[in-house]
Amino acid sequence: MSTFKWHNLSPADVLQQLESSLSGLSTDEAKKRLAEYGPNALVEKKRRSLLFILLGQFSDFMIVVLLVAALISGFIGELQDTVAILVIVLLNAIIGTVQEFRAEQAVAALRKMAAPDAHVLRDAHEVTIDAAELVPGDVVMLEAGNIVPADLRLLEEEELQIDESALTGESHAIEKQIASLADPELPIGDRFNLVFKSSMVTRGRGKGVVVASGMATQIGQIAGLLQDEASAKTPLQTRLSRFGRYLALAVLAICMLVFGAGLLQGQPILLMFLTAVSLAVAAIPEALPAVVTISLALGARKLIRHNALVRNLPAVETLGSVTYICTDKTGTLTQNVMTAELFFVAGERFESLPESGANSPGTELGYAMALNNDITVKDDKPAGEPTELALFEAAQSAGFDKFVLEQQKPRLAAIAFDSERKQMTTLHQTSDGVTGYIKGAPERVLQQCTQSLGNDSVTKFDIADVLAEAAQLANKGYRVLAFAKREFNGLPEPLKAETVERELIFLGLVALIDPPRPEASQAVTDCLTAGIIPVMITGDHPGTAMAIAQRLGITDDEQAMLSGDELAKIPDKKFSQLVETIRVYARVDPEQKLRIVRALQAKGEFVAMTGDGVNDAPALKRANIGVAMGQKGTDVAREASDMVLLDDDFSSIVRAIRSGRRIFDNIRKFIKYTMSSNSGEIWTLFLAPFLGLPIPLLPIHILWINLVTDGLPGLALTTEPAEPGIMKRAPRPPQENIFSHGMWQHIIWVGLFIGGISLATLAWALSRDVAYWQTMVFTVLTVSQLFHSLAVRSESASLWRVGLLSNLPMLGAFILTLFLQLVVIYTPAFNSIFHTQPLPMLDLAACLFISSLILFAVEIEKWLMRRGIIYVQ
Repeated sequence: MSTFKWHNLSPADVLQQLESSLSGLSTDEAKKRLAEYGPNALVEKKRRSLLFILLGQFSDFMIVVLLVAALISGFIGELQDTVAILVIVLLNAIIGTVQEFRAEQAVAALRKMAAPDAHVLRDAHEVTIDAAELVPGDVVMLEAGNIVPADLRLLEEEELQIDESALTGESHAIEKQIASLADPELPIGDRFNLVFKSSMVTRGRGKGVVVASGMATQIGQIAGLLQDEASAKTPLQTRLSRFGRYLALAVLAICMLVFGAGLLQGQPILLMFLTAVSLAVAAIPEALPAVVTISLALGARKLIRHNALVRNLPAVETLGSVTYICTDKTGTLTQNVMTAELFFVAGERFESLPESGANSPGTELGYAMALNNDITVKDDKPAGEPTELALFEAAQSAGFDKFVLEQQKPRLAAIAFDSERKQMTTLHQTSDGVTGYIKGAPERVLQQCTQSLGNDSVTKFDIADVLAEAAQLANKGYRVLAFAKREFNGLPEPLKAETVERELIFLGLVALIDPPRPEASQAVTDCLTAGIIPVMITGDHPGTAMAIAQRLGITDDEQAMLSGDELAKIPDKKFSQLVETIRVYARVDPEQKLRIVRALQAKGEFVAMTGDGVNDAPALKRANIGVAMGQKGTDVAREASDMVLLDDDFSSIVRAIRSGRRIFDNIRKFIKYTMSSNSGEIWTLFLAPFLGLPIPLLPIHILWINLVTDGLPGLALTTEPAEPGIMKRAPRPPQENIFSHGMWQHIIWVGLFIGGISLATLAWALSRDVAYWQTMVFTVLTVSQLFHSLAVRSESASLWRVGLLSNLPMLGAFILTLFLQLVVIYTPAFNSIFHTQPLPMLDLAACLFISSLILFAVEIEKWLMRRGIIYVQ
């Protein structure tokens, strides 16, 4: 029934269609319908158990490779490696389980928004029932403060206003009506004769008939989208999964070659088998998951200091790859507070109420703004409808205090606002009689004005000029209200709108808007500088959306805006061609938000989606990273998101993007470092037999090198500061290989270089005993990797410019690892375990010098890159 065009029908036709009446359903009929339609509640799909989610974490290819490596390590007796790998894998599995479990809480949060009970007419009597028992055809009573318990078609209303911001994105409460609406394709936010489940009644009272309940309601459909929508993989997850597959195949091939070459050379089968297996364990960077996890955790902790709470660790890195930010308007780019921003008085525009004397238009407009409202004081704070609060505060800041003025001009009576008149009148006692102040829609108030209050006197009123001004302000996204007054000798009788609201004196126009956040404009500029395209997606009015977009610099091209009804008419194929040209979407529904995100993702874009409302939740979940607002956002949005902005500050996203880019850079540096080091070991073992040299290292040497060089130096790379100009470069394309930008070339030549100096050392020391030359090669291979870790701290800047002290953990890791290597060489107990022997100081110095050559070689590479002699794509 939710797809029926209820807003097109009159109240009588709706009741007839639902076989109901103004006195509601009978108890027996309600029971029958409850059995037919089911309870008015959001239904959750069967949720996966924690154990099932945990087991699912071990299906990733890289994790399988690591588990195989753990088994092999245990087989050859290296239990410490087995334990280390298993701990790392289990830690990652626990983190992934927590993330997925949290993602499934979004629908649970949605259920909490439901009204616990409802006031309905049953058997012609008003009763209170559990809201879950509501059925289509029930007649529900509403009043201020109620949560709407189901989707209702209004039958009666009295000054009824509903806050639908969480559902539609509207920045102010919606004035409701009961008249039918002609357009069958009206967006949800424009169906003014309907009210929706979980929205809030802010003012007035009403009566409506249930037209949809449970999962058939608008919020129920959102719950369905949330349950059906799968979270997208992060760029890092995609790249590492691909990396793991290729690595496993490459390592298997190389190990078979090394094993075969050793056998051809006459080496013992067991030795070559253990060597090949050790090489396999060494080649697989089992520290990678730990490095990734620690990098993300450190980044998440740093982001908390910038008011960004990360709920899903991979989201920290994902921000670094974001190409589009699809941002909600209300409460994200704007302050979600209506503000009186412009005043049209005596034919001129002002940014604040103009100072003037008694009985001048500025003074009279100030009186009208202060007195014509229903603002009260609650808990020492003014309370009331958002638009009236904005007028009250603007008047008060200009020196017109409502509560002081009411002592001078006490309120005698009022004619309340209604949706047909679109205006409100209050009447006040003055020394000369009674003054009536009127506010309302310009097209209604201005028609009743015959004069205008000018700077000097009352003048003839030119309605055309003022209507044109009101239209111009409305086109710029303002909500415009007109103010007028009328003088009476005494309280008019009869006190009716027809006798009071005529022959008015026009006072002025007030333009209100939910203004942009002060920091949002700079954040948008920073995004554009970083090559990230911000796109506004809102349920608000197109004029308002475009006005905010122009102020913030998102776009000033009206051709770059698309409304929800226009989007609904565009087929998917054509929209796929348009999607990258649109910068503003207005009056869109939740399914259309999903459609936009999916269309961008289909184009290969990585999308961040910000939002705070229930209507944002499905798109937040679908986006590559969902960013919810922490202060004014709903629990539903937060549960569906990957990150929450604790201060609702859009600029926090820019800081998070910077952090994400730094983290991804550092993960790349680790892969570059560890794969180059591992390839050095592989080349050393692989080429030795072909050069007529003995197998240079024992399995225990390979595992030791793998342990000390991948461990501390690799983890220290996660703390590396951001590269210069990190926010002035374009985002890395999501489909880009992790080995791009010269990494694979670097891994090959550095591996060959390390292998070359290691084999050269072997050839030089071969005339001595086995323990001596193995210790020399062992030391060169270990220390050269330490020097390489210093060299790759920056992609292009020299180590001398970066500074040794700019990353103290790396300096500490270098010194500690070098110390551990010396312990293995010069401690008798370790000599027997590792088959090493102490080296003379001159030979040790020669090993350190030979090892340092890699540092100078990489520095030369970076020097050539800085001068453009070699170009890395």
